[in-house]
Parts: sequence; C-alpha cells; structure tokens
Amino acid sequence: MLKTRISLLALGLMAATQAMANDQAASKGFVEDSSASLLLRNAYIKRDKKHDNNDQMQWGQGFIAKYNSGFTQGTVGVGVDAFGLYGVRLDGGSGHNDAPGIDFFQRGETSKNSPHDISRGGAAVKFRVSNTVLKYGDQMPSLPVLQHDDARLLPESFTGTSINSKEIEGLELNAGRFTREARKSGEDRDTALKSINVFGGSYKFLPNLTASLYTSDVEDVLKKHYLGVNYVHAIAKDQSLTLDFNGYKSDIDKEYVQKAKLTGDSNTIWSLAATYAFGPHSVTVAHQRSTGSTGYQYGWYQDKGGVGDGGSTIYLANSYWSDFNAEDERSWQIGYGLDFGAFGVPGLTYSVAYVRGDNINTHGFGEGTEREIFNQFKYVVQEGPAKDLSLKVRSSFLRTSDSVRENGYNDDGNELRIFVEYPISIF
Repeated sequence: MLKTRISLLALGLMAATQAMANDQAASKGFVEDSSASLLLRNAYIKRDKKHDNNDQMQWGQGFIAKYNSGFTQGTVGVGVDAFGLYGVRLDGGSGHNDAPGIDFFQRGETSKNSPHDISRGGAAVKFRVSNTVLKYGDQMPSLPVLQHDDARLLPESFTGTSINSKEIEGLELNAGRFTREARKSGEDRDTALKSINVFGGSYKFLPNLTASLYTSDVEDVLKKHYLGVNYVHAIAKDQSLTLDFNGYKSDIDKEYVQKAKLTGDSNTIWSLAATYAFGPHSVTVAHQRSTGSTGYQYGWYQDKGGVGDGGSTIYLANSYWSDFNAEDERSWQIGYGLDFGAFGVPGLTYSVAYVRGDNINTHGFGEGTEREIFNQFKYVVQEGPAKDLSLKVRSSFLRTSDSVRENGYNDDGNELRIFVEYPISIF
C-alpha cells in the first residue's frame, strides 16, 4: 500500500507545475558536483549511578567518512552516496559497558566483552528529476518519526528506499520504506527490524512560520503520528520570541505490548517551548505532558525489545539525559543560554536547564517525580589551522523519587560527556 502511495506521490510531483528552479537542470555532473568529508570524533561518556554498582563509561575515537556524488546531466540524474565508519575503543571494557545508555561498542552475548574496534560501510544510489530525489540503499534519515542516532561515537543507519521532493516553494515532502537497521555500536546490520514506513512533510506558511506533519508504521510494533509547529516573532533588532510545539500520538500493537511488558497500548506526548532571545542571551520556558496507558516508546533495537525507529526520534523540549516521557508524566523546564561572542570570545556558548517531572504513574508505588539539571559548554574554533574544530562538555545531574526507582523507570545518576570533533573537507 505504501509502495503504491510513494509511486503515485513521485509521479504526481514530477508532473506538477514547478514553482522553484529546477535543480537537475542546473546539474554540473557526477564528478563536478561531488564532495567528500571526514569527521574525526573523540567521544567520552561517563554515568555514575547512585543506587547500584552499574556505573557506565566509554571512550572512543571515531572516523566518519562520507562521499556524495553529484548527479549526471540530463532529465534524470544519477548519483551515489556512500559512507565509511570506523571506531576504536580507548577505554571502557566489560566492566563499564553493561547497559544500553552509552552503547559505543556492543558487548558480546556470551563473552560480555566489548570489541577493540568496529567498522561499517554503506552506499545508496540516487536518482533526481527536477527537484525530486529517489534514493535506495544505506541512509541516515533525519525525520521526526525516523531519526537516526548520531549522539554517540558512530551513527546508526537504515537500508531502504526514500523520496524527497521540493517541487513547490516552501513545501518539502518525504516518504520511505526501510527494512533494515544497522546498530551504531556494532558491525551487524540485522537488528530484527521487519519494516518501517514513513510519510509526511513540512510547509513554510510564512518566513517565520513552519509546520510539519509525519506518520510512521513500524511493522508489528506501533503506528506513530507527529505534528510540529515553529513560529519566530521578531520583537526588535536583537530580540525575538520563538514558540516551538512538538507532539506524538502512538498506537501500539498488542503483541508488542506483551513482548516489551508495557502497561498499555497508547500514548500521546507533546511539548511547548517559548524562547525569548535578547542580544547574546536566551531564556526558555517549556512544558511537556505525556498521557495514555503507557509512556512514549521510541528507539533502541527490535532484537533487544526496542521499537527500531531511531535513537533520536524524540523531538521534544524536555529530552536531555532523561526524556521525561513516563506514563502520565508532566514536566516543566526553565533554561538559559549565553553566546560569549558578545564578550570577545566568538565560538563559545553555554546553556543550562532545569527540568522537573511529576505525576508519574508507577502502578502501586506512589506518585513518581524526577528532576534534572543540564549544563553544556561548546566552543568552535573560528579561524586558523584548527578552524571548525569543536569541543563540547556536557553534564547532567538526575534525581528521582523512591517510587520511580522501585518501579524501574529511572534511577539517580550523574553524567559527563566530552566530545571533540574536527571536520575535514577533502574536496
């Protein structure tokens, strides 16, 4: 059914009156428009738990190489995208890698040891007509209902078919069907994903108003629908107010409810954030609410009991270390950001946020609460031989009520992340 819809969508868009410049007509060629890059990523994450001995720590060096060809000239352009990933474990053996939260290097099922290095590659062939691109192969989708995880050492990837169309000015449409997911911490591409179908798009109604609507169907797991609205109001030359709404509605298959031992088969979760920016400062206030018979489900891998729709498929305001996505949870955030460029240090930024969640349904253990303090410094070198090299230091302090810990939803802990990244443009 979705394959038919994708085909009809592609044909309709290709035949539509074009309201934008024709990208394919401007193609310079397969080689002439090609690019290659290498990202060096040194990543460290440490999590200290307060009520058990299951502390976690991983440190690794990653190499993320990407090649994107141009398109051949003519009515139908043909091209290739490819990537190669390599990660080296610098520290964090079997004694520190006993949980999925960090997941730099997958532990062996029997040995419980982490590999010293991992590597993986992938490629996709692409076709372009006008401003519509059809791609088949290994990809890293970035959609609200299918967002690959790139917040660890190496990124996830999915194998399948996707269509991206920008035929009408301000309108972007996406559709796809993916049948395989590659874990970010291993070399095995088979994580038991049967299929995930995605469809939706975004439209810029005004220069400062954009809305997105997406839906997905993860076979034998759940159906998910997403709505996002972003509005930016300019108050003065250096002042603005941004309103950002994100919401998901999930209908979960009965079989998956039993398999994952969930408390129910439905969830609706949404967040609304308001950010007031003035000069180098920004202040954010956000509210997030989860309702339904279970918490919001996303990510992880189906062979481990997860959903399989990408480890970053949570476009919500209060998602830091904790996602504040438990059953019936309500959470509030107050945040602050500072750009030190106004004080003579361009490239240096700081952000801090406090989030508190309550009303968590712990099913017999009493009302659950949790709170988190998040801090992050980031510095990007602005010029010289190390231009674009970035250093990001992030910490979180998470505290939960006894009822939340007894229920098994979350636990107290302190987290530290240090990421050093250096992007190199090869050509």
